[in-house]
Amino acid sequence: MLTIALPKGRILEEANNLMKKAGVIKEDIKEGRKLIIDCSDKNIRFILAKPQDVPTYVKYGVCDVGIVGKDVLLEEGEGVYELMDLKIGLCRLSLCGKPIPIFQQGEMVRIATKYPKSTGDYFRAKGQQVEVVKLNGSVELAPILGLSDYIVDIVSTGKTLKENGLVELEEIAQISSRLIANQATYNLKHNLIENLALKLERALPAE
Repeated sequence: MLTIALPKGRILEEANNLMKKAGVIKEDIKEGRKLIIDCSDKNIRFILAKPQDVPTYVKYGVCDVGIVGKDVLLEEGEGVYELMDLKIGLCRLSLCGKPIPIFQQGEMVRIATKYPKSTGDYFRAKGQQVEVVKLNGSVELAPILGLSDYIVDIVSTGKTLKENGLVELEEIAQISSRLIANQATYNLKHNLIENLALKLERALPAE
């Protein structure tokens, strides 16, 4: 049996559509109270988890493979194989803030984010020193309440930013969902995993 970790939330619907098109499943995997779903006819088990936990389940071998956003991999992706870009869950990781700068050039700035590692790596590469404040949700509040000068967050349509008087200032990374695998399982179940990857690849839209 192949055990696949799927992220609850915004990516699940797109992952469902891709897997149905690929012939991996016939019916949608729906988010609800049931977190383990067996498809005995396909010899597949699905685990529904928080996106941030998918790489952990895969890394420690609880799941053989998983689908997860690149934003999560940048933070939590050590110890897994990134097999392919599924081209779903498209968005971007960006620096955002108020339209008018609220600090002087060269001054130490404070940035609130759910992505402290990615944020730190990005600004270190630019040679700019920043103070990073880790938040778990509603990061748009931070500059409004004076907790931070800026935020780094996922941006899709930009609607939430606009509603809170913020704008996208700088793109840090393009984000999409990836297929990942446990390093040991990839060798033990190589044929099963490669077969899954091949089916998904054939279902991807043409470039």
